[in-house]
Formats: sequence, C-alpha cells, structure tokens
Amino acid sequence: MPKEKLSIVKIGGNIIEDETSLIAFLKLFSNLEGKKILVHGGGKRATSMASKLGIASNMINGRRITDAETLEVITMVYGGLVNKNVVAKLQALNTNAIGLTGADINSITSDKRPVKDIDFGFVGDVKQVAHESIDKLIQANFTPVFCAITHDGNGQLLNTNADTITSQVAVGMSHLYETSIYYCFELNGVLEDINDKNSVVKHIDSKTYKKLLEKGIIADGMLPKLENCFDALNNGVNTINMGNTSMLTQENDNFTTITL
Repeated sequence: MPKEKLSIVKIGGNIIEDETSLIAFLKLFSNLEGKKILVHGGGKRATSMASKLGIASNMINGRRITDAETLEVITMVYGGLVNKNVVAKLQALNTNAIGLTGADINSITSDKRPVKDIDFGFVGDVKQVAHESIDKLIQANFTPVFCAITHDGNGQLLNTNADTITSQVAVGMSHLYETSIYYCFELNGVLEDINDKNSVVKHIDSKTYKKLLEKGIIADGMLPKLENCFDALNNGVNTINMGNTSMLTQENDNFTTITL
C-alpha cells in the first residue's frame, strides 16, 4: 500500500522579515494540499533583537556562535516572537497550526556540537526525531510549525540549523510517509549562472550533481545545502524542491527538483 504524502516546507529569514512576503507565503502554505509541516529560521530578527539588547552577534563562516546570552535571545525570538506570529497568522488562514521547539513532545533531540577548531557554543547537531510523536499531532489534524531550536534531553536548549532540522524531520517522517521537502528562498532555484535569475537547473540527480560540481556551478553556500539534500535523499526522503515561494502553486514549474 503506498504511503500518504507529507510536505515539509522551510522558509528563510528574508521572508520572515518582510511582512508582505510572509503573509503571501503563509497563504500559499495554507493552500498546499495534504499533510504538511513548516520549519522556520529567524536569524536576522535574532541579530536585530540582540543588537537592541546590547549583545554582539558573532558569526564565523555564516554560522552563529551561540553563547548563553545569545541562546536566551534566540529562544525569545525563534520560539516566541517569530513562531507565535507565524502560528497566529496561520490560524487566521484556517490552518490549525501548533508551534514547537524540538523540546516539545521530545520531538527533536540533539548533541551539543563538539569543539574542534571553533567552539560554536550552545549549537546542536540533530540526533533523533520522534516521528511517531510528531505524527500524533498530524493525525489530530494539527500542522506542526518548528522553529530552529532543539534540546539535548537533559534540560539544555540548543540553537540548530533550520535547513538541517528540515531534512532530519523529513528523514524521520519518511518511516511513515512519502516525504517531500520544499526549501523556499529568494532565488528561483539552483542557477546555472548566478547573474541570470532565470537560468534555473530544473532537475538535479546524482549524475547532474557531479557535473555541476566539476563546472563549479555548485559552490560556496549552495554546497552544504546540496550535500544536505543528497544525505536526506539517501536516507528515505522522496524528493527535494528548491526555489521561491511560488513553487508551492500548481502554476509554477520554474524551480529545482532534486532526486537520487
């Protein structure tokens, strides 16, 4: 018997920061058919709030160093301000959302990242996703909305990359569903030419991926994203889609789909 489909959608900070874009996205998400989960970041809002509180934000290679003060801000912003704002707007669109961190219903546990060259502080690497617990919410017709916070099972919250949470939740839920990921960001997808926003590579599989790597088309910030994608596909996820929010509609086919 074929598995039921489940969509896991991730939105980035630029959509969260712009009220008009956020409302437009949430309308698309609400209209998305079938069972679904939303994952969001909020790094820009956290940086702004930290600045107002006189707390410096320390980034290395695009990753936030999360000391104890920064973790407090992240918990307030991700788990409170952003998450509840998104949930309230979804309720207004008749989507019965429930806002969660990884600590809620013990849904996502992480290990604190070990110190190698850099001490990232209270940053978590996902260890386990409680897919059966999350499914109880889905079966009760709730739409889970995860922020980028997990926990270690011993009372410690951990700042965790939202892209990673998305892929790991999709891997976990693939035990029960045919899972698809939608990474929504500013670009139309993976671009052949970074200066031409319409040069979308519409389909990437393992062979295409190697060719794009050799040509240097996939580089910089797109490298870890794509590595993450193939890791998820190799661990049970069915398809991954990357592009702007309009890929959630039936009309738009100008985005990147990644399969094995």
